[in-house]
Amino acid sequence: MTRRLLAYFLLDTSGSMNGEPIQALNNGFNGLISMLRADPQAMDSLHLSVITFDREVKNIISLIALQNFYPMEITCPDSGPTHTGAALEMVSELVQKDLVKGSGENKGDWQPLLFIFTDGKPSDIQKYRQMIPVLKDLEFGAIVGCAAGPKADEQFLKELTDHVVKLDTTDAITLSSFFRWVSSSITQGGQSQNTGENITLPPPPSELNIII
Repeated sequence: MTRRLLAYFLLDTSGSMNGEPIQALNNGFNGLISMLRADPQAMDSLHLSVITFDREVKNIISLIALQNFYPMEITCPDSGPTHTGAALEMVSELVQKDLVKGSGENKGDWQPLLFIFTDGKPSDIQKYRQMIPVLKDLEFGAIVGCAAGPKADEQFLKELTDHVVKLDTTDAITLSSFFRWVSSSITQGGQSQNTGENITLPPPPSELNIII
């Protein structure tokens, strides 16, 4: 059995993403898929799952092999809250269900990757903070948080992970740059796990601000 690399994407689709931001997110994400398809190793091992969160949390794409993944249209409501905590709860349930653990001669899947994109802050802060230790116990290979736009609060993401990038805007050029970096992060993550090394993320382009 080929060892799988599972990548989970939590995408903010709250009301503030309506209009140009959600169009840019669609273009950027579908561009990511095209870039990953050009990587033979990703085509061989990468499996993706997409979760959107606004007032509702939906697993719009259940875990699927990259080679079977087709472009999709992500939509958002006109208004509404950002239930990030409920999204973390869903991803924890999915990982526990999806991940094949090693046993005996079967090495199982690689450590999964988690990418969280938001343009605001959690509306369900208590639930969000309850889920942080749960997510950390799942031993992701890397958790990457992206706070996009002027209203995004990166401090909440910093409570969850050391890998946080801040985007000044949510326009198409900036989001395309972010997803190009995500593509290289996934590629590098797969390569480093193959060699038994800890995952190290590539340096981001200049328009992405790494939060220390």
